[in-house]
Amino acid sequence: MTERLDAYHFYEQECGSYDDLCATFEWEVPERFNMAAYVCDRWADDEERVALHALDADGDEATYTYADLAAVTNRLANYLRAQGVERGDRVGVNAPQCPETVFAHVACWKLGAVSVPLSTLFGPDAVGYRLADADAVAVVVDESNVENVREARASLDALDTTLTVGAVDDHPDEVDLWDAIDEYSDEFETVDTDAEADAIIIYTSGTTGDPKGVRHAHRMLLGHLPLFLTTFGNMELREDDVFWTPAEWAWIASLFDVVIPGLYYGKPVVAYRGGEFDPEVAFEVIDRYSVTNFFGPPTALRMMMRVDDTDQFTLDSVRVVAGGGESLGQSIVDWAADTFDGAVVHEGYGQTEANMLVGDCTALLEFREGKIGKAGPGHEVAIVDPETAEATVPSGEVGEIALRYAGNPVCFKEYWGKPEKTASKVQNGWLLTEDLGWLGEDGYLVFESRKDDVIISAGYRIGPTEIEESLSGHAAVADAAVIGAPDDERGEVPKAFVVLAAGYDATDETRASLRQHVRDRLAKYEYPREIAFVDELPKTSTGKVRRASLKEQEVRD
Repeated sequence: MTERLDAYHFYEQECGSYDDLCATFEWEVPERFNMAAYVCDRWADDEERVALHALDADGDEATYTYADLAAVTNRLANYLRAQGVERGDRVGVNAPQCPETVFAHVACWKLGAVSVPLSTLFGPDAVGYRLADADAVAVVVDESNVENVREARASLDALDTTLTVGAVDDHPDEVDLWDAIDEYSDEFETVDTDAEADAIIIYTSGTTGDPKGVRHAHRMLLGHLPLFLTTFGNMELREDDVFWTPAEWAWIASLFDVVIPGLYYGKPVVAYRGGEFDPEVAFEVIDRYSVTNFFGPPTALRMMMRVDDTDQFTLDSVRVVAGGGESLGQSIVDWAADTFDGAVVHEGYGQTEANMLVGDCTALLEFREGKIGKAGPGHEVAIVDPETAEATVPSGEVGEIALRYAGNPVCFKEYWGKPEKTASKVQNGWLLTEDLGWLGEDGYLVFESRKDDVIISAGYRIGPTEIEESLSGHAAVADAAVIGAPDDERGEVPKAFVVLAAGYDATDETRASLRQHVRDRLAKYEYPREIAFVDELPKTSTGKVRRASLKEQEVRD
């Protein structure tokens, strides 16, 4: 029997101010805690409560209640146990935004096993590295990536079990997930786990060096809940709430910003398997399921802003639009309010090692353009000296964003098999984000750049993110990335790589217009002195630009 954890229901109480909320909040982490018990088992007796709405690009649709979720994950847990999967064993989950992805994670946690989310965009080397590094004994793989797993599997000695999802002509050492569990019991007792027991290993995108496996305990879910309530819920949960993000479920900002917290509170989550993001289809999904809380990466939101005819959709169900990874400007705020009939826009900040740390909450805080918001309840965020990681710096001064590590359930345990990397990540009691930013006197956080992406030009420290955001506000720009290019006079100058929007040409006139656009909006020294037009930008599996790849290309050229 799972107990109600009152600390994560503060939205039910009257709150005088955001600062009052943060001052009175205290973490509640039971000694024994298993995520599966809270996101699945405790809701299973309610036969009508919907857990998942599933839709694919062909229009095929399914609905799973929490009772269904419990039955399927119990069968899958029984099957995995029969194959020899034990507590602590790692199981890869290489499937897209579909019910089977949730089933696989929850079944692993019921067993006490450790799930390893993997992007379906990974090729054989990428997926093989992660499965090998985690020493995975089993994998659930979708039709969209089964060939890459097959190619990698030859060198994976520990991998004994392969379950497939979708239209796959199974090899002798593979079995369809639904066929595999068909004869297994839908009764299973979720194992009792310590809150500190391993639950999931999520790999960083590996922009430099090998990807690192980030070890998280079951308690990490509890660390996500305060900001889920403030930034994604805006201090309320409603009976009709429905959560959706178009982002792939293989990264922490989709799986633990939206999917798993939504299930924790017994709400429906939408799973749309539609391939490459289509902004018009996103409106269709929101309309079909009356989505109330929508998490859209800024790139997706900008694409949606370009859809002209939204009157064909009923969109007034949306009350909160959340984003992260890039700053959300006033244009997105105004567009969302108009398009979604008064919906508020919130930005959130976090990373794989410690997610959901800072965010907006317009029910209690004023939205301030260019600023992310304040630290969430329970989180002590500071700006420390980026060279020593010791003393905090004064308000308004740029330094490294850091989080107090001890006692915070959202923090990772360590990097899998990389103790030296863990030691450099956690220093002097701080988890160092490797991001640069500053805190104002008002407590709002401003993100500047990644620590290793700062451009030093004629003594000025320039963050590329701000230039990228400014460029993205120009009608000619579909996407942009900025790095520091070598310059004999200034040391470095900002160089922009620009993907042009349809209807614009790569001309000197376009370059001049883009430069002037940035000069007019930012400091005069920040404009991109060099601009290269490209067909696409190199990106990680989570959609982040690989600036390191652009820098390597610049050196080669």
